Amino acid sequence: MATRHQVRTCVVSLLYANEMNEENTQFIDEFLEEKKIRNEQKNFALELYKGVCENLARLDELLSANLKEFERLSKTELMILRLSAYELCFSDTQKAIIINEAVELGKELGNENSSKLINAVLDALQKDLK
Repeated sequence: MATRHQVRTCVVSLLYANEMNEENTQFIDEFLEEKKIRNEQKNFALELYKGVCENLARLDELLSANLKEFERLSKTELMILRLSAYELCFSDTQKAIIINEAVELGKELGNENSSKLINAVLDALQKDLK
């Protein structure tokens, strides 16, 4: 069974693909199956993916309020931040876990400065949400 970290990695990839093209439900199902994201983990992935997509304007508003150069983010950083902002706003997962997961995703998928940027933005956002 896939871990939640693996699920989040897949969701970042799906969000990235959606940003580049229109949403394709068949692609989503095939991608999750290829990555062995099934059952409860698939439901978790779809919940995160759809939640980000449905709340995109609000998430970008929250993120841009905590980031001076929002437009200059790499697409990967933006997808990680959107996913994490969604979780901070709409899930029961502990805030420290969400931020730690995002930092790890930044280390794995971003550039050498991504994890620091992600940590700073999400730390500021979670303080705003209190």
